[in-house]
Amino acid sequence: MPRLLLLSLLLLPAHLGGAPDPPLFAVSEPLRAVLNAPILEAYRDKDKQERLYLQGSWSQKRGEQTERLSVKIRTRGNYRREMCDRPPLQLNFRKKEVVGTLMAGQDKLKMVSPCERGDKYQQLVYLEYLVYQLFALYSDYHFRTRLVDVAYVDSGSGDRRWSSHNFLIEDVDHMAARYGLQELAVPHTMRVQMDLAQTALVEIFQFMIGNVDYSTLKSRPGEDCCHNTKLLVAGDADQGFIPVAYDFDSAGIINAPYATVPASVPIRRITTRYFLGWCKEEARYRDAVARINARREEALALFAESPLLSDTYRKRALKYLGDSYDYLNDEKSFARNILGKCRGEVIAG
Repeated sequence: MPRLLLLSLLLLPAHLGGAPDPPLFAVSEPLRAVLNAPILEAYRDKDKQERLYLQGSWSQKRGEQTERLSVKIRTRGNYRREMCDRPPLQLNFRKKEVVGTLMAGQDKLKMVSPCERGDKYQQLVYLEYLVYQLFALYSDYHFRTRLVDVAYVDSGSGDRRWSSHNFLIEDVDHMAARYGLQELAVPHTMRVQMDLAQTALVEIFQFMIGNVDYSTLKSRPGEDCCHNTKLLVAGDADQGFIPVAYDFDSAGIINAPYATVPASVPIRRITTRYFLGWCKEEARYRDAVARINARREEALALFAESPLLSDTYRKRALKYLGDSYDYLNDEKSFARNILGKCRGEVIAG
């Protein structure tokens, strides 16, 4: 695949036909920033039920200029927050302060960073970033992301310093607003209330990447629906809920050492694909596969031409993705792994 094609793919706007992207997501090259805050204190607080925001500063390069902003940080996530020495952070900016800066239009952003030290964990971050890009190729509804190279300065330990390559994820409210929708904040939903086409696409995608750590119908106790899925809705509608997948670090294509198979899923290895979709008319799944097939060349190019991945991780990802396409396009495999594994009665429509 020519590098020019890959570049054009990476520079495609996240949402065609809508409002222009805010400055942060208007381009794809990595952002450079410095985070000065009590970061190690935030890491130590990761196990607390209530994690207070800690005050710090964020400096970012914009051309030849440096923009300095106030920021509050705290750890976020579930499994990674518990397992990682350096869990993901939530960045909370002041709305009035970001006006006219690269962060214009942003207030809350998720930042994904390597779980531990070492190149292995850095490669896993790159893989997850590319999986977000992959989902954006297939789905009209998706989160925008941006790579960011961060120099950390821990203000609570005598200015201890380190750096890593991370990526930012837009806030769910901003994502929903791009589509003229809003987030649905409920603990659970029902199959008949879901947008069947988008749900089928999400379910097929999760099978492709080997992810069984998600739900399109329910959440963890005390959280809004759904687990590693956000639901979008138009106004006060009680149906047509649109699922948007996120948090892919437990996927088989990434194969993080801390990822485990949920007890409810009958597989042993995280790299084994297992379909968790709820039964729909076969045409829904055929349409989803056709949509994915239409972007096959671009999908493989994301990994084949990415300057982020080492040769080892590139080959593994391409092998996994290529095998997934084979599984979906082999009739016997499709019948066995998709139609034969879907759950519940077939939902018409």
